[in-house]
Amino acid sequence: MITQKAKYALKALVALARAPAGRPSSIRDLAARENIPQSFLEQILIELRRAGVVESRRGKEGGYLLASDPSAVRLGQVLRLIDGPLAPLPCLSRTAYRRCPDCADEATCTVRRVFEDMYEATVSIMDRTTLADAISDDSDAKNAAQVQLIAR
Repeated sequence: MITQKAKYALKALVALARAPAGRPSSIRDLAARENIPQSFLEQILIELRRAGVVESRRGKEGGYLLASDPSAVRLGQVLRLIDGPLAPLPCLSRTAYRRCPDCADEATCTVRRVFEDMYEATVSIMDRTTLADAISDDSDAKNAAQVQLIAR
């Protein structure tokens, strides 16, 4: 399950992806439009800016906008950035592998085997789904359903 912070990050990024290109959105407008607490959104956007996912502009017409095309921002990338490793077990993690302390042999571990296929399928969907997919009106029903499942 993703955290509320990750859900808010995805909602904000989808809103920025839908905004006219080159036109920044203020934190106040984003927070109101997406029903996200403004102070929490500010923390999230600072984190996304540090990672290079969004950029900020100062001044009267300032605000936040995507740092790259929506087709270059993958949901898996955002979720890892906000929530950390996606794996349900540390021994399955690609970014933070750790052997389970109570496991004698990963090759024969039933718990690992049960979760491995589910994890691989989920990660595959998240790593190929982009913000462009999330905002696409002409995407097929399967991709739309996958994006909705991830954002829940």
